[in-house]
Amino acid sequence: MNRKFAALPRFRIVRSVAWMTILAGAAIAQSQQTPASSSSSEQQPQAQQQSSQQPSAQPPGAQQPSGSQEASPEETENPHRKPKDYKNWTYSVGGGASLTSGTTAKFVRGGGGIGAAGVARNYSKYFGFRLDFQYDNLPLRSSALQDAQAPGGNSHVYTLMLDPVINIPATKEWGGFIVFGPSYYHRSGELDSSSAIPGSACNAFFTWWGHCFNASLPLNGHFLNSSQNEFGENFGGGITRKLRPNIDLYAEVRIMHGSHNSITTDLKPITIGLRW
Repeated sequence: MNRKFAALPRFRIVRSVAWMTILAGAAIAQSQQTPASSSSSEQQPQAQQQSSQQPSAQPPGAQQPSGSQEASPEETENPHRKPKDYKNWTYSVGGGASLTSGTTAKFVRGGGGIGAAGVARNYSKYFGFRLDFQYDNLPLRSSALQDAQAPGGNSHVYTLMLDPVINIPATKEWGGFIVFGPSYYHRSGELDSSSAIPGSACNAFFTWWGHCFNASLPLNGHFLNSSQNEFGENFGGGITRKLRPNIDLYAEVRIMHGSHNSITTDLKPITIGLRW
């Protein structure tokens, strides 16, 4: 009996030690987890505080970094500006025939051939300045050759015009334009020969021809050739038809007038050509 009672307390002691060991291990494990969780809970409010302190948006005007290509200078200055729908420079060539008027119609037949070329500097879709050079053939009438007492002859005029041009776009294919401005005319001609007597009175043809002096033909007989400069104006307009994106067909008519010392040149050229 004494051995049994002696063994019983020893068993209880072992069991108590085992339970104490288990409880101590659990307490140690809990103590190790608690600081980690508390530290994480403390770091979360700090992170939220830092994020709240940071500005939510960049100040106005600041550029955000982007991997895309930088905007061009034109887009930076005015991103809403539309691309130009006109060309700064346009060129034209054409040909046709002239009608005559005024005193010129008395001595020149209508239908003389012409050649024209021009360049325009455009400042907008509707307005620009245009410089034109034009050659007009002036075939002399038979009655004019009789007055000149000449079997034949020729006459022509070179014209330089600087005009404002007003463009009137109607549709994508059709348009119109108006030109007006000053002109410079150089008219010249030559008679094959003449039986007119130097010093004799000038008739209407020789007056228009431009070699009369005090209403008489020059005594030196130099009236077969004619050359004179005149200043005047021109006015006209026309229509355009787009053939290709950069090429237009145009047709125009003008009224041209030049004068010098009461000698005049009056033409109405009709021109058809291309503009690009």
